[in-house]
Amino acid sequence: MPETMRQSILRAALAVASIALRATLRTTLVPVLGAAACVPALPAVAQEVAVVAAPDDGVQLDRRSSRVREIVPMEVIDQQAAREYEQVRQEAIARHTLLSDDDPQVQRLREIGIRLLPQTVLWNPRAGRWPWEINVIRAKQINAFCMPGGKMAVYTGLLDDLKLTDDEVAVVMGHEIAHALEEHARQRAAQAEISNLGANVVSQLTGFGNIGNMDIGSNAKMLSLRFSRQEETEADLIGMDIAARAGYDPRAAITLWQKMGKFLQAGDEFTSTHPSGRSRIAVLEAHMKEVLPLYAASMNMPMVKLAPYQPNMTNLGGAPVDEGDEDRQHPLKK
Repeated sequence: MPETMRQSILRAALAVASIALRATLRTTLVPVLGAAACVPALPAVAQEVAVVAAPDDGVQLDRRSSRVREIVPMEVIDQQAAREYEQVRQEAIARHTLLSDDDPQVQRLREIGIRLLPQTVLWNPRAGRWPWEINVIRAKQINAFCMPGGKMAVYTGLLDDLKLTDDEVAVVMGHEIAHALEEHARQRAAQAEISNLGANVVSQLTGFGNIGNMDIGSNAKMLSLRFSRQEETEADLIGMDIAARAGYDPRAAITLWQKMGKFLQAGDEFTSTHPSGRSRIAVLEAHMKEVLPLYAASMNMPMVKLAPYQPNMTNLGGAPVDEGDEDRQHPLKK
């Protein structure tokens, strides 16, 4: 196909997509949210804006996100996440793998959460209104997640196999929380919608399909989303910042990924959903000087009084290496 024709089809597809998206948002949102519901315009995919909510001190990073996420209302993502989380919870109850509220592991993680959560509003003011929930599921999986809206679960395999300290648990939880604060799932869902919609529109234009029955954002599967390297880095750094403000040693982020390298194999659950990359530890170390003062302040002591960090394991190597997509803007491919 000639390039000029390809460009013409693409422009036509985006034009029809814009009209269809607006119509769908009006028909799906207004009945649910009322006539005052705001229907966002479809912005250019490449347009970026700076995320405003950020503390003045602590970790420094360039938080720029594509406004494409605005085509999927946050309410839709939150509702979908709540449904998926409840499904996971009910399945765990049915299998007798959801730890009870009085289980020591549950109490431990919720105590850590009590210290972490007040720090979240520095990065996303909406987090102060989320119905946060933290549960622990008995399973061999080395994994954890925090869905949009503050629904979190941690698997016992992660806690037990890696023998995580409270500092390391706080770093893991901070990382997962940061994905929710930065609305990474919303970004991925919006890009998936555009890709799917674009394919449908092109099919319509070429006579091989139609664009009916669109359900914007609600088809996203939160637990199957893959984040980009840039999103993973943001989650690492913001999570480390949150942990440090809450009084947990951010140097645990280094030993956490060293443990991952020692105990995990390529293809394990955590490495497939949280690829490490060859430079992950280097990035964490480069920003350590920005978060250690937060930790010292939370402990009410000068930096010079901080004791050297002592991991609870020896013979730790480097982070696991993955073969993911090197493009920082796109989801990693495993």
